Amino acid sequence: METNECLQNNGGCWQDAAANITACRDTFRGRVCECPVIQNVQFVGDGYTHCEATGALRCAINNGGCWKETRGSTTFSACIDDHTKGCKCPPGFQGDGVNSCKDLDECKEKLACQCPECQCKNTWGSYECSCTDGLFYTRENDMCIGKYAASVTGGGIVWMVILILAVAGAGGYAFYKYRIRRYMDSEIRAIMAQYMPLDNQPETSIHAQGDV
Repeated sequence: METNECLQNNGGCWQDAAANITACRDTFRGRVCECPVIQNVQFVGDGYTHCEATGALRCAINNGGCWKETRGSTTFSACIDDHTKGCKCPPGFQGDGVNSCKDLDECKEKLACQCPECQCKNTWGSYECSCTDGLFYTRENDMCIGKYAASVTGGGIVWMVILILAVAGAGGYAFYKYRIRRYMDSEIRAIMAQYMPLDNQPETSIHAQGDV
């Protein structure tokens, strides 16, 4: 009587009980431990102790076997769809990416918000930085500046962009006029060459008559 060997201890093959995925496949010759294909996602491995999801869609299957956690309305995952395989903790976390990713305390590790006027507060996966004396914090430069200076800095960038565009436009217009002028000069010379004899043509004609 034929029996399904996968029903007993999963046939000794790899399985992910949480996602209900198994590498055990029952055949008429007996069970085979082979990493499966689930929803167009290929699992690779030896089929006995390890199978790992690969490909662009792997995060849709049990999060690619990577760490994932949700707190409130915020979710972080160590699975990245554009990676063929492997797990990597997102920014603000540290760990192996498979079993765990722990929050990285940027304030304690002094990775950000370290200016003299800065007040750092760690959050899950990130941090918050405020400034004393009514200053304004800029994450790009990791420093506190006056709000007027911040607005001036932003306005200065805008004016710089406008100036660059104006210079580029003026240069393009000047080059266009130069090309048009060269074209017109060449056309005028061509017309004059057809209707007005060159200076050396009369001399050539006189020499020719004298020779006769």
